[in-house]
Parts: sequence; C-alpha cells; structure tokens
Amino acid sequence: MSDLIHLDIDEGVAVATIDAPPMNVMTIPLYLELAQLAAEIEANAVVKVLVLRSADPDFFIAHFDVEAILQFPTDGEPRREVTPNPFHQMCERMRTMPKATIAEINGRVGGGGSELASSCDMRFGAIGRTIVNQMEVPLGIIPGGTGTQRLPRLVGRGRAMEIILGGVDIDAVTAERWGYLNRALPPKDLRPFVDSLAHRIARFPATAIAMAKQSIVNAEQLPLADGLAEETLLFQRTLRDPEAQAAMRRFLELGGQTREPELRMGDLVTEI
Repeated sequence: MSDLIHLDIDEGVAVATIDAPPMNVMTIPLYLELAQLAAEIEANAVVKVLVLRSADPDFFIAHFDVEAILQFPTDGEPRREVTPNPFHQMCERMRTMPKATIAEINGRVGGGGSELASSCDMRFGAIGRTIVNQMEVPLGIIPGGTGTQRLPRLVGRGRAMEIILGGVDIDAVTAERWGYLNRALPPKDLRPFVDSLAHRIARFPATAIAMAKQSIVNAEQLPLADGLAEETLLFQRTLRDPEAQAAMRRFLELGGQTREPELRMGDLVTEI
C-alpha cells in the first residue's frame, strides 16, 4: 500500500494497519487508499480474512476530514444519485466481499471511520479505550457515508437516534451491549483475540466462507422465503466443492459423530 496503510498477508489473513498521523483523520488520500485496499483484497484469491487496525493507540479512525467536506460542491440543487457514491461503494465492498472483514477498534472511532467499521462483518473493541461517536449532526450535517442506514440495523432505531442525534460518546461496554461491537475485551486481550479469530477463520475452506457470508448478507435484504431459497442454492454450491468433501470425510476420521470428540466441537473443527 502506501505510507498511510501498512499491509501484511500471512496464511490467508491480510492485516491492514492504518498509520495516518497525527490522529488517523480520514483525509482524501487515506480514503483513496482504503478504497484501493478494499478493491485489492476483494480480488485477492489468497486472502480469506481482512483485519483493519490502527497504529495509533488512541484512534482507529477519528472521522472524515471536515476541511475536505467544506470543499464539497454546494452550487445547484441537491440531486438523487442513480448509483452509490464512491464512499458507499467502498463500505459496500467491506460488507459484501467474499472474505471476512474485521475491525479491531483499540481507540476512538467516529464519523466516516465508524461508518467504515460498521460496514465490516465484525467489530471488536477494548474496554476503557474504545469510543464510538457520530459527530455530524452537531456540525449541521448528517452521517453521509452509510451511518444512518448501518447503525439502525446494528443497534436498533432508538439507539441509533441517540448516537446520531446526540453526538454522544459510546463506551466499549455500552457498544457491545447495544450490538455495535461483537465483544468488548480487556485491552491486552484485544489483538490476540482478533489475530486468533482471523487465523481460525482463514483455516476453513474459502468457498464456505464466501457462501456463508453471502447468505448472511442476503438475510439483510431479502424476504425470508427468498433468503431461504438462496441459502439452499448456496449450500448446494458448497456441497460440490472438493475441499468440502475432503473436510467432511476428515471430520468423520477425527471422530466426528462420536460422543467424546463432539463434546469439544469448537476445537475439533480446527483439526480438520
């Protein structure tokens, strides 16, 4: 990548570390690098999991650059766009690409940074350090990078109203309880947990990861009957994957469907 994002790929896990002093404000250059990262990871046949993290201990991404927003054109009447804007496209890539996307939020995340994080499949934070904020309404604007659409789906209507209309800081424990964070962990445990989960997922068949994610995405936008029909189709596709056939046979060889191995299923599946 560039000086703003350091990328490391190991055993199917891509770790992108955001390093944009003084506090990871999402400037136009950083946004462009994040958009490029999303496109490249989506097309990378080796990567199964993308982890976003920050080199700054206090900020994941502070927010979108307000100085840049002040330069956005305001001449003419507002118009409805036919296609998603480029920022929405970047966030949608994170939400829909056939890879697991994880935001490791060790400090503050706000505005456009929170919109990017909330578009990822999973978010993990640190107790006493992670803070979530949408600061647009106090500035006279609204979250324009998916925030008004993502947050109600994550935390519910009332809590999204509190976050967006109030411009309040939400701590890690509250964010976990509300559903924004998957887990709020002690700071010393955050990175080891995320690394362990990312590498665990990356050990599993790529087709199964992609198809499972697609089916979950379908649940967000399709009626139940249509979602179930798509689930059946995707299941059939995974069933035809030679890697799946081999994994199921290995599962039985390791004692699957016998009592003692089944009592430790979470560990057993990592041995396939």
